[in-house]
Formats: sequence, structure tokens, C-alpha cells
Amino acid sequence: MDSQPHILVVDDHQEIRTLLQRFLTDHGYRITTASNGVEMKKCLQDAAIDLIVLDLMMPGEDGLTLCRNLRAESNIPVIMLTAMGEETDRIIGLEMGADDYLAKPFNPRELLARIKAVMRRMGTMPEVSREELSQQLNFLGWTLRPASRELTDPQQTLVPLSTAEFTLLMAFVTRPGRVLSRDQLLDLARGREARAFDRAIDTLVSRLRRKLRDQPRNPQIIKTVRGGGYLFAAKVENNNASLA
Repeated sequence: MDSQPHILVVDDHQEIRTLLQRFLTDHGYRITTASNGVEMKKCLQDAAIDLIVLDLMMPGEDGLTLCRNLRAESNIPVIMLTAMGEETDRIIGLEMGADDYLAKPFNPRELLARIKAVMRRMGTMPEVSREELSQQLNFLGWTLRPASRELTDPQQTLVPLSTAEFTLLMAFVTRPGRVLSRDQLLDLARGREARAFDRAIDTLVSRLRRKLRDQPRNPQIIKTVRGGGYLFAAKVENNNASLA
């Protein structure tokens, strides 16, 4: 069984696909490439992909549309690539479910660092103990299972979460009733090594509120504390699972 992480690079520029395939292969990754959304979907059907490097501007379905549709059914980490450098564009990318963002032109070593950071967040939860990972966390009819990274709504429907959304929700539900500053949440949910943008946490909170159907104008689950950050206001009950 191949233990190399499998990365899908989706970009309509052949030279970028070739460059990244060679560079990332040299650094121990298994690489598949796609030039558009149709090829991307076929790759996802045919292979187990660990992370997607996705270009924003492509003919046909663009990266934002592909990312949004992917997030409706999968939590595969996504790093968005784009020639646009405006803050609005990167915020939109994060809102669509991207786990990180990198503007073109970029240094392949920076992309490598981002990939490693996202995969560390995906594969480990250093802020959460083994005991916490064994728990089933319930709040207002919602259930979060940390070990399987599954969130189900009060109707027992599975709600897909991105890696960043999951780690942010874990930060909240393991610290209910505590005001968490943006800096604290940045460290807990995205990590300083990802060099997240100033508004990344606000974007992630907005995404979580939508997933939890928390009214944006009068949220009852994740409340904004003016000048302080955010507070998880719902009561959380822990149902311990037996440890292996």
C-alpha cells in the first residue's frame, strides 16, 4: 500500500501542472494532474485524493464553483491558486471552502510549506487530548464525533466540514462559554505556519454559522464578543466512548 500522500493539481496551464508534478514528486508526494473541472471530477472518482491544489481561473467551471460543489459532499483539503491578489478574492475562496490560498506567481517551496501545514492540521489535533477525541460531543441536537470528524444535524444528516471548519468547531466545543480571541482561534484552527489572513477566522466563523444554521444577525451558537472575539454559547454534553 502506497503511503505517499496523493495530491491532485488542477490548473489549465500545462507548464504549471508539469512544474508542480516534478517539484512535489521530488518531495515525496504522489501527483495526479487535471486541466479542468471535468478531469478533476473523474480523478476524484478514480483515486483516493488527500489534498487538491486548485486554480481559481479556469475555462468552464472555475475554481470557486468546483470548490463549493466539492464542499457539499467532501472534506478533502483544498489550497486555492489564483492570479488575483485582492483581499476580496481570497476571502471569497475561503468562504467557498478552501483551506488555504496562494496568489500567483508563487514560489513552489511556499506551496510545499502550505501543503505540509494543511496536511498536519488534517492529520493531527495537538490541541485536543486522546480523551477528548474519544468523546461524542452534543449541542442543541447536533452531534460532533471527533474521531471520525463527522458532524450530524438534529435530523441525523451528515454535514460535510472542511479541515479548517472541523478544527475551528473543535476549538469551540471543547471550550464552551469561553471568549476566544481571533489570535487564539488562528492558532487553534489554522496555525501560524499557514500565515492565515487577518479575516480568515471571521470567514471560517461565517462558514460554520451557515453549516450550523446559526442566524447571522442574531447567532445563538457562536456569538461575537465586541472587541474580544467569539464565544460558543451552546451547552455541550460529552458522551465518552470507550478507549481502545
